Order: sequence, then structure tokens, then C-alpha cells
Amino acid sequence: MGYKQTYESWLSDKRLCSEAKSELENIKNDKEDIEYRFGAELEFGTAGMRGIIGYGTNMMNVYTVKRATQGLAEFIKKLGATAMQRGVAISYDTRYKSDEFASAAAEVLAANGITAYKFSEVHPVPMLSFAVRELKTVAGIMITASHNPKQYNGYKVYGEDGAQMSPEDTAAVVEYIQKITDYLDSPSPTLEQVRKYIKTVPAKVDKKYYKELKKLALSKKAVKTCGKDLKLVYTPVHGSGYIPVTTILKKIGINATVVEEQTKKDTNFSTVEVPNPEYKETLSMGINLAQKIGATVVFGTDPDSDRLGVAVKNKEGEFEALSGNQVGILLLDYILTRLKEDGTLPKNAAVVKSFVTTGMVKPICQKYGVTLFETPVGFKFIGEKIKLWERDKSYTYVFGFEESCGYLRGTHARDKDAVVASMLCAEMVCYYTSIGKTVYQRLQEIYSEYGYVLDCNISIPFKGLNAMKEMNAVVDGLKVNPAKEFDIYKVSSVRDYSKNVKTDIATGAVSEIGSPLTNCVYYELENGSFICVRPSGTEPKLKIYFSVKSRNKQEAEEALEKMQTAAKKLLGV
Repeated sequence: MGYKQTYESWLSDKRLCSEAKSELENIKNDKEDIEYRFGAELEFGTAGMRGIIGYGTNMMNVYTVKRATQGLAEFIKKLGATAMQRGVAISYDTRYKSDEFASAAAEVLAANGITAYKFSEVHPVPMLSFAVRELKTVAGIMITASHNPKQYNGYKVYGEDGAQMSPEDTAAVVEYIQKITDYLDSPSPTLEQVRKYIKTVPAKVDKKYYKELKKLALSKKAVKTCGKDLKLVYTPVHGSGYIPVTTILKKIGINATVVEEQTKKDTNFSTVEVPNPEYKETLSMGINLAQKIGATVVFGTDPDSDRLGVAVKNKEGEFEALSGNQVGILLLDYILTRLKEDGTLPKNAAVVKSFVTTGMVKPICQKYGVTLFETPVGFKFIGEKIKLWERDKSYTYVFGFEESCGYLRGTHARDKDAVVASMLCAEMVCYYTSIGKTVYQRLQEIYSEYGYVLDCNISIPFKGLNAMKEMNAVVDGLKVNPAKEFDIYKVSSVRDYSKNVKTDIATGAVSEIGSPLTNCVYYELENGSFICVRPSGTEPKLKIYFSVKSRNKQEAEEALEKMQTAAKKLLGV
């Protein structure tokens, strides 16, 4: 059936809700929009689904959510009665229709005889991850599109370990989903099934979550000295982080000034262009407030509170938005410093980062005798390391992060946790305040000690129904004739993560990387810098990562410009 026929079949179906019917009738003369909505199915990948809110097979709506949930239900039913009884934990953020989609998912599970534990109010990703483990459910569902623009929503599935569902289990769920061809034919629970199977997540789960976070505090003395009078600004950017972040800060004794206008659960995120706290513009209201009260640090969380953005006042008195890499090395340096000072750094301590995350992590870990591990992009791979080490006791997980503003200290969750990261960020400000420093000064000290590294990434958007295929084709093309140089910077080796091999350019020697397979090409440069190209797993964007080692910021910026020009020429963009 072609997209026009699919569109007509939806429009003429009596089961279609009135909202959907009205929306689809309004586009009857827009061929391009009809093709986008019905020319493909919303892809369910390893991170679940993410798309623009609207009606159609390629959109985020109650029908695509129910279809995905029915596929998950079939997977759970095959696991047996015990798995069905253990059930699924469900959470959602402040985005448009998030609560509606969460309720729809719960109803489908109930209609299949599967227990559904739904939070009664918005809760962030890390608290969903914690709830899965605390309630011992067999899976979890998070309704969110993270830091995407307001037009988007998404559906993420978690495994029983609290990490995003494994590729193997995801593939099994996708197989069940693809068998469902009638999007409007989803089961509805009886009143008896609603009462029996849909339950509210107990309040004690929240209390245990905060209790676990308090155990991770590192500077109680500094907090006691500076916490109440601390000049620190926080914004939840209209997201789910407001209650948990302010709650944990209050519990450990830190006072943060909150951007009141951005505490409202606004589905339009009307005070920002994009609810992504890694952008300085998104933190602008917080920065203005910080200037008024004399604060030196501003931090914010995204709608599902799994990412933390930070801005600090520099020596000129202007606020700079730090990259995810900079925040990561600050937190890493702070955590290892405090553990070392207190004599509590485990002998088998380990840190985990994605391979596109800054190379500055390596020398910091070496200084403290901590083992560093690299994983593909995706926090689930960091979660897998935690799970492995809990089982074999070979290493003790200390900290993990990705350049995309995702951090996790502790093993209470298996995904990015901006709540615990916010706590550590505030605590870090207290610590440096207590010894007469600012966070910005400490960052400059880190550069002085380990050398300057400039990290950044650019995204090249792709449009249309074949966007994902076209992006992957670009990456595949890089493997045919590997680049040997980028301007004046020669390539020392090339990693092809789709084949798990690394090739030395000078000798041609091939070695195994030892990593899960993913479509990515990574160029190691002779001066210790790197360039990496990969398609985004959640958006139609080709991502290019640059990590430039140099003697100072000016030289690094000049080198970056040359590397970016050469990379764009290679890619033909």
C-alpha cells in the first residue's frame, strides 16, 4: 500500500479519534506532508522512537505509542507469567502529550495482563532507571525527546537492569512491532484490568533515590561552611528536573537561586528557542539572574533531566557556556581529588567515557592511577560496564560521562543523571569557594597541568524519508578510501567501528578494537588529536567530532578551523 492509500485508510477509519481526523483533513492538499507522515514508519532503534508529534505512521502519536507498547507486551509475555507480574515502570517528562502517551502505554500493558507502574507526576530519566531496579520490573518506558525542540516527543525502553534495552532484546521487540500492520487496532483494558494492573509508583521510591544520592556527597565540610550562602543559579528549563534537583540540594544543605519563570511545566518551552542547556542562549535567563546576585556559576537541566549544562564567569567577568567535555573533566577532576584526599579512592577504580569524548580524560585518570575504559556512543554501554563489574568485581565504577552533557556518579541508575550531576556541580562550587577558588580558575589549572585540548562537534542535518540511509551511506563511503591527512595533520590510524578494526596508516597493520559494532569512522592524528564521523542515533544528523591538542587556546582554534575545512571537503558538505 502506498503512502496516499495509507493516508486515506486512516482518514476513513471510524476508529480514528476526532483530533487525528481533523489534523489529517487539514493536510489533504499537502502532498509533501502526507508523504512525510505516511511514506515511512517511525523507526524503533536501540534508543527507542523519537519524532515530530502528529498523526501518521512516521510521527509520534498515541497510535505509534500503542503499537510499540503492544510489541513490548508480546516480548514480555514470551518471558512468562512472572515477567508479566513484575511488569513495567513508566515515566514521562513535561513535553506536549507526554502524560497522554504514558497513560496509553499503561493501558496497552494492562489489556495484556501486564502490571504497569506509572509515576503520578513528571519524573526524569534517572528516576525511571532507579524505579526499574527498585521495583524489580522487567522493563521501563520513558516518554521524552530529551533536549530536542518542542515539536518532538519520544519513547525510550529500558531493560530490567535499568539501562536502555540491549540491542538483542530491542531487535526482538522490533520484530513483534513490525508484525502489527493495523495501527488503529490496539487493545483497550477493561475497568477490571485497569484496577488490577495499573498502579502508581510508590512514594518510597523517590525517598530511596534521594537517600542513594546523599551517599555520593563528597564535600560535607565545605557544604556546611558555604552551602547556605552560596551564590549559584539553577534553571530546570521548564522540565522534570525542578523538583528532584531542588530537593537533593536542600537535603544536602545547599541553597541555589532558581529561575522562577522556568520552573513552570511549559510544553512550548516558551522562554527558550530550544530546551538544550548546553547552549548559552538556553541559560540566558539564568545568566542574567546570576549577574544580578553576583553568582559565578549557572547550571540547567533539559526536559527529562538527564543532561546538565553549565556556564561559568571567566576572568573578564563574562559568562562562558562550558562544553559537555569541559564539565566532564571538571567533575572527574573534582571527584578523584576528593576521593584521594579522603583516602576513599578504590584501588580498582574505573572511569568510563564514550570514544568521542575528550582525550583529556586519559591523563587525569593516569595521574590518579584510575583505569579508563572507552565505549561506543550511548550511555547504555556505560551501564553495561557497571553491570559487568558488579558481577565480577574486577573494577569499581567511579564516574562515567559523554561529551553530550551526560554524567553519572554512583550505580543507582544506569543512564545519564543530571540530578546527581547537579548535586555534584553545586557541591564542587562549595568546595572551590571554601578554598578561595572559582570553577573557572580550576578549569584553567587543569589546562595548565595537562595541556590544552579543544573539543567540539558539528551536525550536518539530513532531510526526507531516506535521511538515515543517506547518512549511513556517507559514513560507509569513508571506509572505501580512508583519508591520510586533514590539511597539515596526518592520520596515524583509522578505526572502523562497523568492523571492530583499527588500521595503522604507516604499516597497514590491522588490530581489533574490542568494541560493540556501530557505524562510525574515527581518525587518530599524529599529534594526538582525533576526528570522528558518525550518524546520530536519535536525529537525522551526521555528527563530526573534533578533539584538538595544542599549546594554547588560540593555536587550537586555528588548528580546528583547518581540520573542519578539510573534513567538510572530504565529506562533500
